[in-house]
Amino acid sequence: MLHLDGSPHQWLELAGEERQTLIQVVDDASTRLLYAQLWEGETVQAVMSALKEVIVQHGIPASLYTDRAGWAFETPKAGEKVSKTHLTQVGQALHRLGIEHIPSYSPQARGRSERMNRTLQNRLVNELRAAGAKTMEQANVYLRERYIATHNEFLAREPRNPESAFVELGDADLDEILCVEEVRRVGKDNVVTMEGIAFQISRQPGRATCAGLHVTVRRHLDGCFSIRRGTQLFGRYDAEGRPVAGRRPVEAAGPVENRERPRFPTRTLDAGKWRRRPQLPQAPLPAAKP
Repeated sequence: MLHLDGSPHQWLELAGEERQTLIQVVDDASTRLLYAQLWEGETVQAVMSALKEVIVQHGIPASLYTDRAGWAFETPKAGEKVSKTHLTQVGQALHRLGIEHIPSYSPQARGRSERMNRTLQNRLVNELRAAGAKTMEQANVYLRERYIATHNEFLAREPRNPESAFVELGDADLDEILCVEEVRRVGKDNVVTMEGIAFQISRQPGRATCAGLHVTVRRHLDGCFSIRRGTQLFGRYDAEGRPVAGRRPVEAAGPVENRERPRFPTRTLDAGKWRRRPQLPQAPLPAAKP
């Protein structure tokens, strides 16, 4: 089980009262600090980025323990149980990865995360000052390259069960899982919108128009968008809604059997004629009885 939490604090000694949020992920079995980065806030982008880095480095955990922040759970009535059916964007991503998401209902239940936050606030501010970190970028470089390893060397412990509970990622595409997605209906002009950005869908093979179709629009961690209908990719776009080339060339997209197979009939380019499936010979019909 992993613990994920965000700690708003004045981590950097800057002019004014500017506060940053430290997103940290702790392994429950060993108290190892697996991730620690400064962000402007405890956002979906920050949380999914933390999860991606942990999964890439260590694998998929069995469960994740968090508080009931808005990005984590939907709570129908304040102070009551979280919804098990209406999942947040992060909740949907965890479900697709097979990670159990466990809510905390009190600060005392988040003891592991709270103790880690206090430890980091006592140590990290001085560490960043001594390292001369003046920006979040400089602080995050120091955290990745120096602090986390030193922290674990002195404060981590050996787990009772040495067998790892992490599962290998395998062929799963985290860019298509750890993202914000919404179902949208394509307008008459082949335009679909999300977050105030309009995306023009190009003409798709075999379709005169995409108007009226329900498609899935995804905003990925790199800020780009993609539009899909099932497994069919309608297009990729930058943060401004401009079309961009695909991430991978067609020949690198995987085995032929995993790609979309051509439908029959198809048109041959050289002869300009229809080519259909070959007809199998049929057995003669039995003679009619007199």
